[in-house]
Amino acid sequence: MMVRQGDLLIVKVSGIPQKAVKKDDRVLAEGEVTGHLHELTAGEVYEHEGTLFFKVEKDKTATLEHPEHKVVTFEEGDYKVVRQREYVPGEWRGRIVRD
Repeated sequence: MMVRQGDLLIVKVSGIPQKAVKKDDRVLAEGEVTGHLHELTAGEVYEHEGTLFFKVEKDKTATLEHPEHKVVTFEEGDYKVVRQREYVPGEWRGRIVRD
């Protein structure tokens, strides 16, 4: 399963890395230009080596909300958050898209 919301791509994964650290909030990204948040209504968010993951518990759902995008609902499972990058000449990784 893959879902996109703005500059985020959410991919269902088989598990969250064991060394991932739980975050205190459910924010997956903050718009640098608008300040709007891509924020989950439920679940737990983790960070591992600069990548975010989240877990939706069994028999629960979570929605990802943002004022400028359609609400996306996730069923139970583990998910990885991929930030969209844009090409920048001379940079092999590019830079994260500014929302």
